[in-house]
Amino acid sequence: MNLPGEDELTGLRGRRAFLQLLGRQVVVACEHRSSMALVVVDIDGFAQVNAVHGFEAGDAVLRHLAAQLQAVARKQDYVGRIGDDRFALVLTGMLNRGHVELALQKLARLLEVPCDAAGVRLRIAVTSGIALCPHHASHAEHLLRRAESALARARQAGARFGVAPDGADLDISDMWDLEMQLAGAVERGEMELFYQPKIDARDGSVVGAEALMRWRSPSRGMVSPAVFIPIAERSGEIRRLTLWAINTALRQAGQWPTHGRPNSVAINLPGMLAVEPDLPELVDSALKLWSGPDVRLVLEITEGSIVDAARAFPILARLRAMGVRVSIDDFGTGYSCLAYFRSIPADELKVDRSFVTPLPGDEPSADLVRFVVSLAHRFGLSVAAEGIENEETAACLRGLGCDVLQGYLFGRPMASADYARWLVRAQPAAATV
Repeated sequence: MNLPGEDELTGLRGRRAFLQLLGRQVVVACEHRSSMALVVVDIDGFAQVNAVHGFEAGDAVLRHLAAQLQAVARKQDYVGRIGDDRFALVLTGMLNRGHVELALQKLARLLEVPCDAAGVRLRIAVTSGIALCPHHASHAEHLLRRAESALARARQAGARFGVAPDGADLDISDMWDLEMQLAGAVERGEMELFYQPKIDARDGSVVGAEALMRWRSPSRGMVSPAVFIPIAERSGEIRRLTLWAINTALRQAGQWPTHGRPNSVAINLPGMLAVEPDLPELVDSALKLWSGPDVRLVLEITEGSIVDAARAFPILARLRAMGVRVSIDDFGTGYSCLAYFRSIPADELKVDRSFVTPLPGDEPSADLVRFVVSLAHRFGLSVAAEGIENEETAACLRGLGCDVLQGYLFGRPMASADYARWLVRAQPAAATV
């Protein structure tokens, strides 16, 4: 028999049907002075499963987790799928959190057995958040927010599960509300790009800028990318944000003064998008729509986010063939080896700021930068360094052979109009350096 509001993929209740059921169960628990628990369960690294193994494997993982949750649930419990890779479990008649933890331990044991995901054996890991009714909340929406908040705290702490704290929780709506609000931020015009200059280490001229996303929320003010980017990656909103950033950066860069050289603008490319086959076509459409001879696009991708080089490298090579430059960000923090230099389709390496900050007094950091510069130049790659805040560090990096410098010493991130005015002031002065 089909469940009301059934999720087609898993056969569980969908989000709307589950929330309606949750509301009824909260009322029952409060009226009968009984206790119930809401557990929100989120798959760790689910976006990478889709990116590396394909959507068929991702669907198999979702169905597998749904089956294990149903195995954990008793006859009087309820299971639902409330998001892309997020599930929820209502456990009725729970006397205390210890009973809930026993249920999660059972789930963990079931998930120790790998599942067959479209021919690939995958082991699923999950993070969970727990909230008790009426102990933590006596309203369905508040209970869900408490459980979501507990999950977010557990993930930040690297724990398998978290329990909502006692007393008032001022942050209970943060993660849940942010995800809901972020879904329409582009359409509402709340997203902005700020630009930080990149400087030629030899003559001090401006060689380009890195575009950095900012979210100006009407209710929260300026939201840090460190907060909303992970949410966007987990929810799938990152694709829309990245394509918006590429189109917006190309359009705005075309309005900047050139001083005889193209304006280079760099956009951060999430690793999960680097394996999507249609990425070159989407970038090509943006280039044809906005770019001209005075604009050059750079895509920056962190070394550690390239989880499937066999799929990502051909796509990056196609982008380079279109005239797009590729920069490997945070170099030195991933799995780099000598073979990496020979095979990676890139034009630039950006030394991670953790090696820049200790300079000039830290010899091991200086030796590593010197080695990266030497090897990169041998393979025809330029080297950029970021996080530069003083002239001593800049002078050290020049001496080590870095080609491009970036940091607060040269300019903080600024809005497009401010960056255009900054260019007018900076370029003539740089010509005399």
